[in-house]
Amino acid sequence: MGGRQFAPEAWLPFFERLETTAIGTAVRESIWAFPIIEAVHLLGLGLLGGAVLLADLRLLGTGLTRQPIANVVRHARPWLLAGVALMFLTGIPLFLSEAVKCYYNTSFWVKMISLPVALAFTFAARRWVAVAAPARANWRTRLIAAISLGLWFTVAAAGRWIGFSA
Repeated sequence: MGGRQFAPEAWLPFFERLETTAIGTAVRESIWAFPIIEAVHLLGLGLLGGAVLLADLRLLGTGLTRQPIANVVRHARPWLLAGVALMFLTGIPLFLSEAVKCYYNTSFWVKMISLPVALAFTFAARRWVAVAAPARANWRTRLIAAISLGLWFTVAAAGRWIGFSA
């Protein structure tokens, strides 16, 4: 495969082995597996995105303003966790079915780098907000929300762009 290389060349054999796993082969050779798994992956994105938006809009002071910030963040957390779990459970077989393509895909690497950053920031920021629990949005909660939205937008846009990149 040609294309720009983002990852070290030494990683290519590992990605080739991943693509030949039973799961990768099954998903790649099935007519229905990839689209069904992708659809469930998008449902996970909806759960995750909805939970992030709900909490971040409250942190910005523009949504659910009658609810305490800590309550909104706490109630959004199970949905966030469910979305993350669903996306990991479906993302892994999708990746295994085209690991070599992902190896050469810059968008894949942007997603893989930004995803742990977004997760770590979200859980650290949410914990901080739940502990601090300001009554109203302030500059700190707005900053956390803006950074969170930027990080998750990067993850989602890079993930979406994987399918459009060669």
